Amino acid sequence: MIDDIPGLRRVLKTNKVIAVVGLSADWFRPSYFAAKYMLEHGYAVIPVNPRYQEILGQRCYPSLSEIPAKVDMVDVFRKTEDVMPIAEAAIAIGARVLWQQLGVKNLDAVKLVETAGMEAVVDRCVKIEHARLFGGLNWAGVNTRVISAKRPQWLPY
Repeated sequence: MIDDIPGLRRVLKTNKVIAVVGLSADWFRPSYFAAKYMLEHGYAVIPVNPRYQEILGQRCYPSLSEIPAKVDMVDVFRKTEDVMPIAEAAIAIGARVLWQQLGVKNLDAVKLVETAGMEAVVDRCVKIEHARLFGGLNWAGVNTRVISAKRPQWLPY
């Protein structure tokens, strides 16, 4: 399970296609905000929710198995007890990372995906971690616990 700054940075830097399971079309939901942020920062976001045809201008799929493209990361916005079948589907489609959002912590799913050769992140927000590690969040006065004298090369300013 990845829980350190270099590991999180590597995962976010190398996995650019994210299937967001449980993504809502409601603008006020955390999943919408996180997916919108990731889209705006160069990631491909694939919504997975059987209730919608499209979210954020992206075609929405009812399940992971129906996505025709290669998925690098599966980002889970579901209850902890719903994660195991999602982890199984992530393995089946060949994803590299299972990311469980804040408040989601299914350690059995972590064991399953790691046994299958995947990586796992638990109880962290992909948007918050990206902003903390890459997005200049520290410039707004937030203590990101990342100290560097170097300006990030991936920022446009």
